[in-house]
Amino acid sequence: MARPKSYRDLIVWQKAMALARQAYALTESMPKREAYGLTDQVRRSSVSVASNIAEGHGRLTDLQFRHFLGNARGSLYEMQT
Repeated sequence: MARPKSYRDLIVWQKAMALARQAYALTESMPKREAYGLTDQVRRSSVSVASNIAEGHGRLTDLQFRHFLGNARGSLYEMQT
């Protein structure tokens, strides 16, 4: 099966972007003392999910794409933690 022309057409990327928006919204209410700790970590890991999906889509082979999908999955686990 061929990949869509744009990573933006991938449902998984769309869901990852929604997750990042939710993470930003939820961390708005965290204490200011967490601005460079937990808040920053949650935000960075959430953005990393969508970023890895997009970067993997831009790679030349399916093997490379799967590698970046694995990275995205790792960022999901990081965010859960």
